[in-house]
Amino acid sequence: MANALAAVITSFNNELELQSVPLPELGPGDILIKVDAATLCGTDTHRWQGHFGTPPFIPGHETCGTIVELRSERCDILGKPLKVGDRIISTYPSCGRCYYCTVLHQVSLCPNVKIFGGAHPSSLLGGCAEYHHFPAGGSIVRIPDEVTPPLAASAACALRTVMNGFEKVGAIESHETVAILGGGPLGLYSVAVARDRGAKKVFLIGAPEVRLDVARAWGADDVLNLDRTPALPDRVTWVKDRTDGRGADLVFQCAVTSVLSEAIEMVRPDGRIASIGVGGGPATIGPTQFFKPVRIDAVVMAEPRHFYHAIEFLATRRNRFDFARIISGTYTLDKTTEALRKMATFEEVKPLILPRLAN
Repeated sequence: MANALAAVITSFNNELELQSVPLPELGPGDILIKVDAATLCGTDTHRWQGHFGTPPFIPGHETCGTIVELRSERCDILGKPLKVGDRIISTYPSCGRCYYCTVLHQVSLCPNVKIFGGAHPSSLLGGCAEYHHFPAGGSIVRIPDEVTPPLAASAACALRTVMNGFEKVGAIESHETVAILGGGPLGLYSVAVARDRGAKKVFLIGAPEVRLDVARAWGADDVLNLDRTPALPDRVTWVKDRTDGRGADLVFQCAVTSVLSEAIEMVRPDGRIASIGVGGGPATIGPTQFFKPVRIDAVVMAEPRHFYHAIEFLATRRNRFDFARIISGTYTLDKTTEALRKMATFEEVKPLILPRLAN
């Protein structure tokens, strides 16, 4: 049986091991891809640091690849037959039988969903490898020629979640302002989508400066360096000064859960908040904040349609936004540890992992 070279997390905060992993036996509806590109996000860093998950596992849940084998006929999300040689991304496979799958049609909430990037190496469900197994039960999105593999990979997490968030908060009116907390991939993609959907003003608070440069390039009207503004009252004042004292109509919390209280302070009365970022400790909401009329939508992962929306956004808006700027560094499999370390220290925005060894 052929094998795949993979970078494996065997213990937390330590060097990843390069392992030769047997290719899994495919079942009906399964797909095997040759990885073209895998990108990392904060979740991969948290897993490597031991915040959740159990080693050993192959990191990487943002993967674009080319089909090399598929069992039985499979179609993409538009109902078109797939074939060997197609470039694709996949949603997480769900069971298709539970309440969330069949009644609510919210497959991302399926209790039996198979998450990429945290499974035992034998399942080959991580992007930091030469090959990736896409089990039956997921929806497949074909990648158009206009979208490069690294950007397609990034769409499989950050951008699809942002698309889910914008769907939840509803249409953005031409008079509305959007404040975004967090300068990582979630926050940066939120800048582009808010700008594209007609917001009057778009503001971002984040760090370091390299990320703020991307936000400016993608249309943020103003940015605030979080490192230089450590006091919360100063950040709230900064937002209110730019919104006639009201606060933003819409706040996207793209940092960590504990920032939710800050989002409530920055949004206007009866405004909307999309809370996407997780981690960073609990969110402490003061008693008076409960008396501020605010709508909060917690955004968790995404549904298959959001993966499709993300890819189409990249394909159709590529002339408006220089999306390639989000890919901040390129690493080979044997350098995956370095990429994770730089993610942990915010030196990287969205590192790319190529499925090969350094020359």
